[in-house]
Amino acid sequence: MGCLLSTPEVAGGARRRPRNIGEVVVFVPGLRIPRPLDFAQPLGDGLSKSLVERLSALRTRIEVMAGQEAPMTTKPRRTATQHGGSTLTDLQQALEDYLPVLLGLVENGNWLKHNLRFCWINQEDDVEETTMSDSWYEVLSVLHLMAVLLLSQANLLLLPNKFTSGYQSTALEDCKRASIDIFLKAAGYLDFAVQKVLPQLPLELRNDLPLDLSEGVLKALCLQALGQGVEIQLGMAIDSIKATLAVKRRLACEMVKYWHQAEEYIKDLPLANGWGEKHKLFIQWKHIEAKV
Repeated sequence: MGCLLSTPEVAGGARRRPRNIGEVVVFVPGLRIPRPLDFAQPLGDGLSKSLVERLSALRTRIEVMAGQEAPMTTKPRRTATQHGGSTLTDLQQALEDYLPVLLGLVENGNWLKHNLRFCWINQEDDVEETTMSDSWYEVLSVLHLMAVLLLSQANLLLLPNKFTSGYQSTALEDCKRASIDIFLKAAGYLDFAVQKVLPQLPLELRNDLPLDLSEGVLKALCLQALGQGVEIQLGMAIDSIKATLAVKRRLACEMVKYWHQAEEYIKDLPLANGWGEKHKLFIQWKHIEAKV
C-alpha cells in the first residue's frame, strides 16, 4: 500500500530490533512565556473584585513558573524540584487551572475581548514580543504552552535515567505507555487550538500571529504528536510476540502517514527563529529512521 514499513522484513519477525536503542528524543519547540499583565485597571468594574484577584493570581503563577522553567528546558534530565514534584507538572497544572476560567470569561463577555493587551514572548527569541488585545490570542497561547509542556514531559519519560536503568523491561514499558497518553493529550490541545480557537481571531490578527502559533505549525505539531504516539506503539508491537503482522503493518502505515502530512504543513514555512529549519531536519530524520 505504499508504506515504507509494510514489508515483512521490516514490520514482521525477520527484522531484529536491538535491545538498547539509545535515547529517544522528542522534538520540542521553545516555550512561549507570558509577560506580566495587570487585570485590575483595564477591567474596571466589569468583574467582581474576587474574580479579578483570582484571574490575576492564576496568570501571575504561570508568568513566574514559565519564566523559571524556560531556561531549564534544554536540560531534560532535571525532573524534580526541591520539594520532590515535577516543575513541568506544576506549570501544567497552573495552566489547567487558568484555562477554564479564561475560556468562561472569553466566551461569555465581550468586555474581556478588547480591554486587555496580552503579551507573550518565545524563549528562543527574547527580543521580539507579540502583543494583541484579543483574548482569543491569550487562549491560543495557553493551549500552545500546554501542548509544548506535554511534549517535554514525554521527552523526559523516553530518556533513560537512573530510575529505569535497573529494571528496563518493566519501567521503560510503563514509561512508553504513559508517553502515548501524553502525546494524545498534546495532540488534543493542538487540534482544539486549530479547530476552535484560530477561527475566533479576525483574519488580520491571524496574519500577525508569531510563526509558532500559525495554523501550519500547530497542525504540524499535532501530527508530530500523533506520529510519535503511533511510533511507540509500533516499537512495542515489533517487540511483542503477540502482535500480528497486520497490526504492525497498520501502525507502520499510520506512522508514515503522519510524518508525510506534517512535512507537507511545514515545507513552505519560513525559517524564522530556526523553528522551520529544526522541524524540517526533525521530519527528515524521522523519514530516514522509517526507511532503516
